[in-house]
Amino acid sequence: MELESKIEGLLFYKGEDVEIKILASLLNAGVEEIEESLKKLEVSLKGRGLVLVRKDDKVVLGITSELSSLIEGIRKDEITKELTKSSLETFSIVLYKNGVSRSEIDYIRGVNSSFILRNLLVRGLIEKITDPKDSRRILYRPTFDALSYMGVTSIDQLPNYSEVKNQLQEVINQEIKND
Repeated sequence: MELESKIEGLLFYKGEDVEIKILASLLNAGVEEIEESLKKLEVSLKGRGLVLVRKDDKVVLGITSELSSLIEGIRKDEITKELTKSSLETFSIVLYKNGVSRSEIDYIRGVNSSFILRNLLVRGLIEKITDPKDSRRILYRPTFDALSYMGVTSIDQLPNYSEVKNQLQEVINQEIKND
């Protein structure tokens, strides 16, 4: 499989921006090789619905400008719909953990949560922050608007906060022990 195909698949799977040197590390290639493959990927995506978006030393798969009105309509529809059971489950994990990585959410739920996290981000219910313990990692936490809408002034005012938080942490600790 060509390196540009691997990059495309990896970016699709991640669903978020990735540093070029992290791509190089994950794909066991040099930064120059990655840059060359990114150029090839940009060319191969021409005329399709996806584009390669670059910002500083990061890349992400994006949607072409020709699709922007269609995507905007879908986004508005997503925002106005009620949250699904899966969305509520994911949002609850973010609320009670108040700083949780996607991999931890995926482990707790047992499924990939990328799409749901994107939906919650679009709705303004959660936000991304850099992990204070590891600047390479992204954490999700509830927004002030979400807390305000729920009528709480502090995370610890959530029902059974300590109990639920401890149970979630036990699940994550089990994952760490099993690795």
